[in-house]
Amino acid sequence: MSLRLCPASTPDVLRPVPSALDGDGDGTMQPEQNEQLVVALRQVARELAGRRSIRDLEETLRQIVVSAVQTVPGVDAGSISMTQDGRVETRHPTSAEIGKLDQVQSELHEGPCITALEEPPPSGLVVARDFAGADGERWPRFAPRAVEAGYRALMSSQLSADGRMRAALNLYSATPDAFDDESRTMAGLFGVQASMLLYGSDTAANLLRAVDSRDLIGQAKGILMERFKIDDDAAFQMLVRSSQETNMKLAAVAQWLTTSIASDHATPELGGL
Repeated sequence: MSLRLCPASTPDVLRPVPSALDGDGDGTMQPEQNEQLVVALRQVARELAGRRSIRDLEETLRQIVVSAVQTVPGVDAGSISMTQDGRVETRHPTSAEIGKLDQVQSELHEGPCITALEEPPPSGLVVARDFAGADGERWPRFAPRAVEAGYRALMSSQLSADGRMRAALNLYSATPDAFDDESRTMAGLFGVQASMLLYGSDTAANLLRAVDSRDLIGQAKGILMERFKIDDDAAFQMLVRSSQETNMKLAAVAQWLTTSIASDHATPELGGL
């Protein structure tokens, strides 16, 4: 019996239910099923974008995990892995056990999520059908730990939309061979949707930081213009010289200056003045 996706009793949950569309028996989805997947993905994307501002990266990550676990057939638990300072860190695991398994993959530098992050196939989807079977040979150190924790299958979908951020969506199942063609297709398409949301959130966060830095620099220039009776250009050059001589970023110098003024009500001495 194939599966289709339809809204559950609550508006923010999508779950698989039995479908009358059984396909042709060889695992190939019919056009109606493809359409249902697209509808489900569009609904999830709307929910992810509407829950909170896309600028909130952590909330976006959490909703990606929640929606994927609720949406992709055969999935029991999930998380997101991201590269941070040369290490692979887990974000928003659905249980402490999943967080530990992600940490094991990071420590061993082995497992489907590591493969998805570093050597993803063209589809971006890495599938372990059964850690107690042939996949145990592919990941010989991680597989026994997954089986011991009660998980037999895992799909990791790369979420990187550009070269700056590397991330993977990890979908675990306690059942071996739990992921059929529909599950894999859904996970792959969901990964594409999620990667674009992640990219949008990261880009918006970077733009917000840039705006904040610009505002800080503007405040600092205003302080210097008033204190030293100079124009905008000269004030900016003062900040640049101070940044160079103290080996601090320009925004950090501006932050220091505005904070010092707020706390001391006096203009601190700047290097190079």
